Amino acid sequence: MKSEDEQKPPLSMAEITRREFVTTAGVITGGLACGVPVGARQLNLVGAASVAEVAELTGTGSVPLGLTVNGQEHRVNIDPRVTLLDLLREHLKLTGTKKGCDHGQCGACTVLANARRINSCLSLAVVHEGEQIVTIEGLARGDELHPMQAAFIEYDGFQCGYCTPGQICSAVALLDEAQRGDASVVTADLPKAGPSELNVEEVRERMSGNICRCGAYPGIVQAVQFVSRKSAGRNSGNGAGDAAV
Repeated sequence: MKSEDEQKPPLSMAEITRREFVTTAGVITGGLACGVPVGARQLNLVGAASVAEVAELTGTGSVPLGLTVNGQEHRVNIDPRVTLLDLLREHLKLTGTKKGCDHGQCGACTVLANARRINSCLSLAVVHEGEQIVTIEGLARGDELHPMQAAFIEYDGFQCGYCTPGQICSAVALLDEAQRGDASVVTADLPKAGPSELNVEEVRERMSGNICRCGAYPGIVQAVQFVSRKSAGRNSGNGAGDAAV
């Protein structure tokens, strides 16, 4: 005798609501992960004819991915559940980007995706198809350090160095954001035009997503301010004008 699921006529995709699709896809994914049998009706809801197709839809196969990292194009086949962080470290062997908390809380994994800073541990690699990714290895030009890298050395913006790659990538993006006039939660007045002023409070707030367990924050703030002034043509020379932190 046919089961209740088998007796019901198959649904067309036009009859499936968005809510039903999302709910059912979640049930299928969880069921497959836990080894729970999935009924024929649930398979039909996502337009799949077999468990193999559902497995592919839910990311248990491999997919092709193309992206540019530090100016070099890469084509890889990866599990769609692989994060950008693990792609960089495990597949491309770019170990400068660090895995700290792996929960998006410490910022050690910060990289630039299309010039925007992101936590690579929280971002699936497949989301970045065709994008330009820059890691700490891609900031320098040969033996010439990026100004932010040089400033971190000059102002002792690190101790153990584990969080430093993420700190520097975040600081580089911070300067671009400030140059555009992007405001933070501590910005007193929204700038009408031109760059935002990077005082101590602004730098601290804008870098708050990057944790330094060694407590090298004073040097980090001074390094960011120095590069900001230098890029704006207001370099104070020896840095004596830096605000106390």
